[in-house]
Amino acid sequence: MKQVILVTGSSRGIGAATALMASRRGYAVCINYLNDAQAADKLRAQIVAEGGEAIAVQADVSVEADVQRLFETVDEELGPLTALVNNVGVLEQQCRLTEMSVERLQRVFTTNVISYFLCSKEAVKRMSTASGGQGGGIVNLSSGAAKHGAPNVYIDYASSKGAIDVMTLGLSKEVAAEGIRVNCVRPGMIYTDIHASGGDPGRVARLESNVPMLRGGQPEEIAETILWLLSPQSSYVSGAIIDAAGAR
Repeated sequence: MKQVILVTGSSRGIGAATALMASRRGYAVCINYLNDAQAADKLRAQIVAEGGEAIAVQADVSVEADVQRLFETVDEELGPLTALVNNVGVLEQQCRLTEMSVERLQRVFTTNVISYFLCSKEAVKRMSTASGGQGGGIVNLSSGAAKHGAPNVYIDYASSKGAIDVMTLGLSKEVAAEGIRVNCVRPGMIYTDIHASGGDPGRVARLESNVPMLRGGQPEEIAETILWLLSPQSSYVSGAIIDAAGAR
C-alpha cells in the first residue's frame, strides 16, 4: 500500500526534517505551510530531485475550511492518507501571565490545539476502518514545556501542549479499534527557529548545559522518533507520550 504522509507546519524545523526523512523512507509527502512558500517549495524541490513524490500546500490549519481543502488536495494529488504529523505550533514573546492579552491566548490555543483537532478529525475520517479506510497513524508534537509549565516565559504555550498530551490519550483510545494509532512526541530544547519567535533565538545554546546530555537536540533526532511511531516497528504502541529531551 502506498504510504502518504501530511506534515503540518513543515516548511522549517522539525516539520521539514520529518517531511524529508519520510520521503527518504518511501512516503509520498504533503508539505503544509502558512506563509513561507519559498521554503516549502525549496523542500518540495529537494524531495523531487532525490526521486521522491511531494506537494506543497498553503493552508492555515487553524481554519476549518483550509483544513478541508488541504486534505482534499492530498486525496486528489497523492492518494489515500496513511499518516498525519500534527507539528504546527506558535510561540509568542516571553512574558508573565499578567502581561498576556486575550488575543495572544486565542492565537496560541487556536494554532497549537484547535488545528490538531481539525486535522485529526479529517485524518480519522479517511483512515478509520469503520469508514472503509485502511488504518494509519497520527503523531502529535507536544513539548517538554508541558511537564515544567514554562513559568515566567510562556505558560500559555506550555498549557497548549499539555492539552495535546491529553488529546493524544483520549483519541488513541477512541480510534484504537479502527486501525489508527495515535502517539505523541515531547521534544525538549531543539535547535529550531521557534525560539526566535519567543524573542530568545539563543535559548538552546544558553540553556543546554542544564540538560543531562549537555546539549540541545537536532530536528532530525525528533524526526527519527516521529517516524518510528508511524512505522510497523511500533505496531503495538498507541497512546504513548515519548520524551525526546536529552533525559531532561
